[in-house]
Amino acid sequence: QVPVVESGGGLVQTGGSLRLSCAASERTSFGNYAMGWYRQPPGKEREFVAVINWSGVNARYADSVKGRFTISRDRTKDAIYLQMDSMTPEDTAVYYCAVQDGLGSQSPRYWGQGTQVTVSS
Repeated sequence: QVPVVESGGGLVQTGGSLRLSCAASERTSFGNYAMGWYRQPPGKEREFVAVINWSGVNARYADSVKGRFTISRDRTKDAIYLQMDSMTPEDTAVYYCAVQDGLGSQSPRYWGQGTQVTVSS
């Protein structure tokens, strides 16, 4: 069973917005873990996008998305979100939700299956 499930991907034009969601699967909870978003552009390695701590108070972003993307957390729903604004074709990728030990962790414990985001020029 996949521990977390992403949704909200799709096709958007340059300058547009999308909101990704990630929720814990049934009978699982990650309330004590940081959760984050990573992405894998076509033909490239997977890269870090954003992460939020267990309480939802602190977050960290990749330089490439700072000021454009916002990560948030709803602990009552055991879910995180990624609001993506001012998107460019360079944001095209498969986006993965991850569960990790903390903001500084570089080895997530669990991954979702990913959701495709495509930005047209």
